[in-house]
Amino acid sequence: MTQEEVKRIIRDVPDFPKKGILFKDLTTAFINPGCMHWFEQELTDAYKDKGITKVLGIESRGFVVAPIVANNMNVGFVPVRKKGKLPAEVVEQSYDKEYGTDTIEVHKDSLTADDVVMIHDDLLATGGTMAAAVELVRKFGVKKIYVSFLVELDELNGRRAFADDVEVLSLIHY
Repeated sequence: MTQEEVKRIIRDVPDFPKKGILFKDLTTAFINPGCMHWFEQELTDAYKDKGITKVLGIESRGFVVAPIVANNMNVGFVPVRKKGKLPAEVVEQSYDKEYGTDTIEVHKDSLTADDVVMIHDDLLATGGTMAAAVELVRKFGVKKIYVSFLVELDELNGRRAFADDVEVLSLIHY
C-alpha cells in the first residue's frame, strides 16, 4: 500500500458535522487491512529510534492506531480520556473549543519525568485537542514530547498550536 492509495481510500463526507465542512472519514481506511498495516508501519518506523517509553492515544479515534504502535515498540499505552471516564486519580487539562470548553485526563500514575512520549490522534485540524494533550503531558515534566497524526488538513494551520520543542508528524496531508 502506498500513501496515494491510502489517500484515495479515505472518504470525503461533505457538510459533516455541519454545512461547509468537508469531513475526512478515516473509517474507510480503518476497515482496510492494507491501510491499517501502512499506518502501523509508517508510525512505528518513524518513532522506533526516538527513545519512546509511552504512546498516548486521544479519545476516541486516537485509540485505533496508538496501542498498535505502542505494542510494536514494546512500550506502554496511555489513554487520554474525556473528563470522568477514568476510574482512578487523574491529572486534567481544560481547553476552549468553538462551542465551549472541554477537559481531557490521564491517570496520575501513567507518566513520569523519565518518559519520552508520543501523543497520537487521527487528524490534525486546528490543533486544539492535541495542544491540550501536550499541556497535560507537560505537567508530568517528561523528557520529550512527539505528536503524530494520520492526516493533517494543511489549510487550517494546526501546527501553529505547538511550541518549537514539539516534533509534529502527519502521514498524509490534504
